[in-house]
Amino acid sequence: MSSSNPKRGPLQGLRVLEIGGMGPTPFAGMTLADMGAEVIRIERPGGLGVFPGAPTEDILNRGKSSVVLDLKSPKAIEALLTMVEDADVLIEGHRPGVAERLGIGPDACRERNPRIVYGRMTGWGQDGPLADTAGHDIDYIAITGALHAIGTAGGPPQIPVNLVGDFGGGGMYLVSGILAALWEVRETGRGRVVDAAIVDGAAHLLAGIHAMANTGTWADERGVNMLDGGAPYYAVYETADGKYIAAGAVEPKFYAQLLNGLGLAEQIDVSKQNDRATWPATRADIATAFARRSRDDWEQIFAGTDACVAPIVGLREAMAHPHIKARGTIIERDGLLQAAPAPRFEGFEQSLGTPPPQPGQHTSDVLTSFGIDPEPLLALGVPQSWNEHP
Repeated sequence: MSSSNPKRGPLQGLRVLEIGGMGPTPFAGMTLADMGAEVIRIERPGGLGVFPGAPTEDILNRGKSSVVLDLKSPKAIEALLTMVEDADVLIEGHRPGVAERLGIGPDACRERNPRIVYGRMTGWGQDGPLADTAGHDIDYIAITGALHAIGTAGGPPQIPVNLVGDFGGGGMYLVSGILAALWEVRETGRGRVVDAAIVDGAAHLLAGIHAMANTGTWADERGVNMLDGGAPYYAVYETADGKYIAAGAVEPKFYAQLLNGLGLAEQIDVSKQNDRATWPATRADIATAFARRSRDDWEQIFAGTDACVAPIVGLREAMAHPHIKARGTIIERDGLLQAAPAPRFEGFEQSLGTPPPQPGQHTSDVLTSFGIDPEPLLALGVPQSWNEHP
């Protein structure tokens, strides 16, 4: 991954204003920046006070410029609306009605720029009984059925960190909605509000599970189904060294290779792969086999096969996995662990963009580029750089 003047991604020339928030909103901004967009993050004075580290370590803000504006000030609101005039997208993650009360809601922005795509990121959505209440990833996925579906049989639901809600059901749906709205702008010349609610996205991610539930092949309980650890051929097993291996041999021909590699080809009947009555005994046999060797031994044994077996590795250990390393999928830059931009685009060099900035690092330069005199805003006590805070 070269850093010498890489070609920007397919969104080069797109200008995005990101109102500072946490979780899915900055993730969406990072993703757009990874794809080549110019993303300007508007920070509040003093920051959010949530991220447990230095702002320059928050890779969700890589590739962005940072401007500090006190949006409680009319001068700052006017500056932001002036920026809207020359932007393509604005994204915000306030509760419903907050942006309107600040004077930067969709209508105010459309008055300045009818083409603006206005992305709204919330947990509950812009309406509904819970719309005005607080919540976090775990709450949003709880009421969709997603959290209920994850865990072992007879055990409690297991939290899938915040991948299913914040980032999968939230940030990525905001990005896809924005891109769809931008296509419409090309056709109509009018922008569109994108209501990206984590509850909607997380529910949408369940489409495959809903499909199986509709056909009677998915039981509405944990750890008893084909893809939730219930099936012995799609499960996690402990190895002799206390580590773990993942087996995902769904297709019969792959299941046969799994059994062959484990030395169980004569012991387990492949034709009974989906006979649920055999699952407990089969699981016990597979678990016993995996427990005889180390994780790395099994990785070598199954290397080059279609048994669909993979070692379960840690976050930093993942960088050293031969496939991840060869593709540069997870890297470390300036001491910061992070994933490379995804997806990849033919003809564009993969680039992380600039490192995460200090909040307010670009205040003067960015405002000046929009034709805004920064001095009156800086005179309000808003720092040009976070380092200027007392």
